[in-house]
Amino acid sequence: MNPRTGKDYVEALRDGRNVYIDGARVDDVTTHPAFRNTVASFANLYDFQARPENQALMTIASPGNGRRVSRAWDLPTDHAGLVTRRRALEASLRLHHGFLGRSPDHLATTLSGMVMGIEIFRRHDARRAQALADYFAHARDNDLFVSYAIQNPQADKTRTASTQARDLVARVIREEEAGIVVSGAKMLGTSSIMADELLVANIQPLRPGEERYAFSCAVPSATPGLHFLSRRSYEQAAASRFDHPLSSRLDENDAIVYFDEVRMPWHRVFLLGDIEAARRQWSDTPAHVYQNYQAQIRLSVKLQFLAGLAHRIAETTGSIDIPQVKGQIGRLAAQATLVEGLVSGMEAAALRVGDYVVPNAAMLYAAQTLTQELYPAFIQTIREISGGGLIMLPSSAADFENPAIAAMIDATQVSSATDSLGRVRLFKLAWDAIGSEFASRHLQYEMFYAGSAYVNHGNMYRHYDWPAALGQVDAALRDMGAPAMDARSAA
Repeated sequence: MNPRTGKDYVEALRDGRNVYIDGARVDDVTTHPAFRNTVASFANLYDFQARPENQALMTIASPGNGRRVSRAWDLPTDHAGLVTRRRALEASLRLHHGFLGRSPDHLATTLSGMVMGIEIFRRHDARRAQALADYFAHARDNDLFVSYAIQNPQADKTRTASTQARDLVARVIREEEAGIVVSGAKMLGTSSIMADELLVANIQPLRPGEERYAFSCAVPSATPGLHFLSRRSYEQAAASRFDHPLSSRLDENDAIVYFDEVRMPWHRVFLLGDIEAARRQWSDTPAHVYQNYQAQIRLSVKLQFLAGLAHRIAETTGSIDIPQVKGQIGRLAAQATLVEGLVSGMEAAALRVGDYVVPNAAMLYAAQTLTQELYPAFIQTIREISGGGLIMLPSSAADFENPAIAAMIDATQVSSATDSLGRVRLFKLAWDAIGSEFASRHLQYEMFYAGSAYVNHGNMYRHYDWPAALGQVDAALRDMGAPAMDARSAA
């Protein structure tokens, strides 16, 4: 079978899914101005890996049907396989500079981690484990774009899922012979509007009595009763690709996912009614480590892009040889390299889980803890290097079409490194990356996609090698001896 192409992906999205934006239902997400360019960007990822010259790195032969599918579905069994898989992901991520956080490789990675730890699902229910294994094979063999909704809607943070003022959280309202029926809501549904299918699960703690919120399943995006409520589209608001080079084509969008008695057949239900299993599907399988390892690979690509952007800005403004500016850019380079090094460290210190190798959890959570604080500082540094250049820009590409205005632009947009058009292009790109509404969303995303800071700190605390650290302290304490011994030694 031929690899899935961008055309195949786009055609699959014309399935009548229920998407809403600006007070209306969307007839076709592939042509609607709020989504069409980003759909095309996702399609480009499929076309890129399908090219004959890229298939060796970017794809594997699916064990199920022999079809060439994304290497993101690979389950590495050694260090070399893990590194090759990462290099394939990096090649794909560079096509969007790391700005598509929920690209198809993210959930392929998450599902791979779940399947690596399928024994956790077997302990819960062998039938549900088999459903997961079968679904993974189905998604892999068809190279599906799966997104997920695993967070509960933000309401009263002092209350758990079952004690909110309204019963708004997605929950199982009944079981039927054919499967389960789900009603309620999930967030944030990033990229869900443009995905083939949706993994629905719970990643937040549950307590006894909340078993109806403890379920995991996968559902096609056009399933009756499934609704996607889009946030404001940055793509739709973009005046042109020239004025908004990133947001006009890389707005993966976010959505509230609303379930109105959605029926999930048993062969797509992977966990049900077990709050401990609902927790363990993330913590005791490689899923959480694996999915966030992918996120750190993506971030390393994004930081490389942003560091390059800062360097180009300094070249354009003539400040690249000012020691203070060069020092700032050197610090950005160090921070970007730190993330790259942590990714390599996760691989070098990988652990074996059954037949598979899994990135080192302690190094992953160290990276998450550091980068959650690093990203805002990274953006702030680029703002400082850019100065007023981010603001003194023509209103839109239309200004260049008026000869009189274009002449004034040429007279005021001056650089020794490029012409006026080149300077404007660079700063339009910089603004969209670090200053626009799209950029603000990315700042929020990078700070909180993996949870609040205390969540990441807690993960780091649990996975650090405390026996080794405390063992050194205890050894030093033993070497101190007793006060009487010190006195005899002095004598």
